[in-house]
Amino acid sequence: MLYIENAKVTSQPVGAVEGRRNNGTFLVKPLICGESMALLELCGRAGVASAVHRHSHESVIYVVSGRLKTTIGDDTFVLGPGDVCRHPCAVDHRIEVIEDAVFVEIKSPPPDFRQVLGLVSTPVETT
Repeated sequence: MLYIENAKVTSQPVGAVEGRRNNGTFLVKPLICGESMALLELCGRAGVASAVHRHSHESVIYVVSGRLKTTIGDDTFVLGPGDVCRHPCAVDHRIEVIEDAVFVEIKSPPPDFRQVLGLVSTPVETT
């Protein structure tokens, strides 16, 4: 798949990451997956936060709207529209939604989304 129409992808509620319960639920749209990366769209209401967790993959987050706070290791950053952060692989991190937000996340390499996020359907693979 080389093209995905966002409106045709269903958001899925995610209440845990890496088996650790979130404070609230993120809505996740698994959009597309290539050989070395995957793209997700996430939405969260103010107050929703992930537990501190780590992955075996790297993630880059781009904020479309709203505000997020992320803690990466010992550093904390507040992100607004247009801001970007990176969660290195194997580093403890978390995300907290400060103001209702939409953000996109690129993960590399693409993880098993059923295991990491408990998603029913995973990003569409590029063929």
